[in-house]
Amino acid sequence: MDPEVLEFDIGLGGGGSSGRDGDDDANIGLDVDEDMADSPAPCLLLASNSNGGGFGNGSGEIYLPEGDLLDLEPYEGMEFESEEAAKAFYNSYARRVGFSTRVSSSRRSRRDGAIIQRQFVCAKEGFRNLNEKRTKDREIKRPRTITRVGCKASLSVKVQDSGKWVVSGFVREHNHELVPPDQVHCLRSHRQISGPAKTLIDTLQAAGMGPRRIMSALIKEYGGISKVGFTEVDCRNYMRNNRQRSLEGDIQLLLDYLRQMQAENPNFFFAVQGDEDQALTSNVFWADPKSRMNYTYFGDTVTFDTTYRSNRYRLPFAPFTGVNHHGQPVLFGCAFLINESEASFIWLFKTWLMAMSGLPPVSITTDHDAVIRSAITQVFPETRHRFCKWHIFKKCQEKLSHVFLAHPTFEADFHKCVNLPESVEEFESCWLSLVDRYELRDHEWLQMMYNDRRHWIPVYLRDTFFAEMSITQRSDSMNSYFDGFVNASTNLNQFFKLYEKALESRNEKEVKADYDTMNTSPALKTPSPMEKQASELYTRKLFMRFQEELVGTLTFMASKSDDDDDIITYQVAKFGEDHKSYYVKFNVLEMKATCSCQMFEFSGLLCRHVLAVFRVTNVLTLPSHYILKRWTKNARSSVILEERSSDLYTNYLESHTVRYNTLRHEAFKLVDEGSKSLGACNASIDALQQAAKRVALATKNDGRTTLVNGRIRGDSARDASRANTLNQKLPCQPLSEDDKDKKIRELTNELEYASKKCEVYRSNLLSVLKDIEDHKLQLSIKVQNIKISMKDGQ
Repeated sequence: MDPEVLEFDIGLGGGGSSGRDGDDDANIGLDVDEDMADSPAPCLLLASNSNGGGFGNGSGEIYLPEGDLLDLEPYEGMEFESEEAAKAFYNSYARRVGFSTRVSSSRRSRRDGAIIQRQFVCAKEGFRNLNEKRTKDREIKRPRTITRVGCKASLSVKVQDSGKWVVSGFVREHNHELVPPDQVHCLRSHRQISGPAKTLIDTLQAAGMGPRRIMSALIKEYGGISKVGFTEVDCRNYMRNNRQRSLEGDIQLLLDYLRQMQAENPNFFFAVQGDEDQALTSNVFWADPKSRMNYTYFGDTVTFDTTYRSNRYRLPFAPFTGVNHHGQPVLFGCAFLINESEASFIWLFKTWLMAMSGLPPVSITTDHDAVIRSAITQVFPETRHRFCKWHIFKKCQEKLSHVFLAHPTFEADFHKCVNLPESVEEFESCWLSLVDRYELRDHEWLQMMYNDRRHWIPVYLRDTFFAEMSITQRSDSMNSYFDGFVNASTNLNQFFKLYEKALESRNEKEVKADYDTMNTSPALKTPSPMEKQASELYTRKLFMRFQEELVGTLTFMASKSDDDDDIITYQVAKFGEDHKSYYVKFNVLEMKATCSCQMFEFSGLLCRHVLAVFRVTNVLTLPSHYILKRWTKNARSSVILEERSSDLYTNYLESHTVRYNTLRHEAFKLVDEGSKSLGACNASIDALQQAAKRVALATKNDGRTTLVNGRIRGDSARDASRANTLNQKLPCQPLSEDDKDKKIRELTNELEYASKKCEVYRSNLLSVLKDIEDHKLQLSIKVQNIKISMKDGQ
């Protein structure tokens, strides 16, 4: 039976790794946050026996201490005041010689169970015990390096009747090479964080410095890595333990705070993963009533921001945010993530969804993380998942730093390749050209990002709503809700006050934006009824963005490229830039248009290309299905947009526009067919003349309709009959005050109707004149091209 193996941690303080077996000096874990965080720290490889005789067997060369070290070695009969003193001496001897130690076996008294004998050995003593029962049912992802080679070097001590400990056995020979002095600090039993070093680490950690920068400061302070006495991984572990101890106390404060908030308002939601008894090591989620209400209005797209758990902030904090009707970040809930396993993220997303009444978002944006991605796939199977492009750009600077240094143009080329392509084919071509130009085809990280391109490249995501006004600009909601409040030195104890300040600040900004929208009118730049309509519906910021698109239509020309009965395709391009065209499909009867740029699908605002088509087809106002309530002044209202009385004029214009476009569409078809031959032309003229007579008769029979107090007045015959009846009742008497007021109201309504009708006619006339000007411009261009071709031919 193998002897009991105990960890030998003399002098390690809080900085050493608490590894599983304590035997793997060469097996190094770099990432404190992963499973191997307790492995020995990174250092230079230990020197190995060149002829192979020193490792793996016990019969190779013998390695002995040299020089003055012989005078410092233990000997049989040497006495110590305590077991700890013996252990400390042997470890000090091992540091001078160049090997690491650990406790191997012990012997207890049968009388009282006290330890009466102890053996300290070289860390390379014995061989690793591969426990088949322990490993047969699971795959070892990162097997550790074999470091035990059967070394016999050891020191045995036993207690005397006097209470002192005496050396009863000493083996000085090693079967492996010893470590030179400049590498001894890498050995497990000699890695020690001293008191002054701990104080300095605490100070620098509180200032927001990471372990790498702290180690650089320590090396400079002590005059070399070997004099520091520990490695960067020890520093990471010490800092992690500091944070863990701090978190345990702060999490209790957090739970007390959340319980108090829930007691004050039952609609305050919070949950702890598992039992509350385990809350100090569990994940916590909460959402205040305003956050839950925000989600009912703006929960179509969500950002799950895990930036605050990075090295910059050192907080396991992750808020859910969105975008309100002013384009400002809005909060949907927060979480503290102590445990970041896949099961924890699944619990978090399910808990958040429950707090949000079980309604999943249309889209969600997160950092590029495989664990988060897997959890979202399971909890939100129908939600479009996007990786934050700006986090990927930042990671790119780290992964491709050598390329950035060697090629100053790479960053600009990379951004253009990601943001500018208008089609999947264009992106694929651009990406291949990029990786070939900079010889990056075999770069592992870049290839992984290419494999995930459908989750972060804009051209693949434009068909889904993300509430972003521009594909190339960063959304204000990304990683910004708590910016200016949470910083590198923030701890949980400070967080509560800063959290409440952030909520107050964001609320004040929304109130200010609401005030500006409701109490000021934006300056209009065109006589378009559509611009006036948008200024009355959208919030100020959204209207300004819409106005940019509307004014932008003046530089675009829309020409019909295909006519498939109900659906007409228009080619839209800037004058002289036909090579860069957008294609808009327009259903005249349903008043629906889709553009190849997919801006409406991505942002919820119509693009200038669709608006250019609306201009040439005489669509005077925005159809109601292109006005997203979440972008309007009444986004937080329960009133349905189409039911507002202020939309009567809009509905009237829309219905008139639909009739106008339908008739013009049919008339154009008749003109196209009738112009093909003389007989067809004559038949068309006869048909139009007959149609004109029937229209005149229908107009006479239908009478005149007006809008009075939101209702349609009867025809002129009924009005005349009603007037005659009134005159018969009061043939000679003057009108009463009430009748006068009624008459004035009727005349005022008729005047308003006439004014609106004139506005419609004026807009139609402007549209026709614009069509004529466009036609003249096209003819002029054709004439110029003909002249140029004739001149070239001569």
